[in-house]
Amino acid sequence: MTSHMRRTIVLLASAFLYASAAYGDTTYNESISGDLSNSGLTPTLLSISFGSNDVFGTTGKSAAGVIDRDYFTFTVPQGLELTAITVLPGTGTLGALGESFIGIESGPQVTVSTAATDATGLLGWDHYGTEDIGVNILPLMGTSGLGSTGFSGPLPAGTYSFWVQEASVGTVPYGLEFTVATPEPASWTMLCTGMAALVGKTARRAARRGLYRRAATHSNNPS
Repeated sequence: MTSHMRRTIVLLASAFLYASAAYGDTTYNESISGDLSNSGLTPTLLSISFGSNDVFGTTGKSAAGVIDRDYFTFTVPQGLELTAITVLPGTGTLGALGESFIGIESGPQVTVSTAATDATGLLGWDHYGTEDIGVNILPLMGTSGLGSTGFSGPLPAGTYSFWVQEASVGTVPYGLEFTVATPEPASWTMLCTGMAALVGKTARRAARRGLYRRAATHSNNPS
């Protein structure tokens, strides 16, 4: 079976899974709208609005070492803020630790090199896995360190760009729900949810730091 055929099967399967999930409005679905950009300098421009904004895609690495990275960007409108990024049902991961990578940078591009050995230049990042399905990972992204700027609480109005990748061989689907709301009382809701998530994942933080460096090493392969 060719890598193209495997990708097509995964896309069709993910479309079925995400259709049944019905978490919110679909902002982008690779199985319908085509592949998201593979370049951080020219990320796919998305349009989001108040409420739930779902993004569905696939990521992975070919046997030849080519990583399918997904980059996209959007602007949170004035008077609103990004209160949550929730991992949706149907999301899969690969590798020994079973975790994929997501990073966020302020502005309309992701300028951090794929060969970087730390997170300098990123606003935040996280490694997510199947155990994070239904979890708001935005607070975790703000506290991952390794040179990232970091943040606490919801992200205010502005433009943000995202980088999603799986560095292990294979192809897996992912779904992410971006929740945009008014500053109050959503900020307090996110704070409580974020604290619960942080407590649940603190024990794995050390392993995730090592995985970031491992993913950066793998990413030196051609893409």
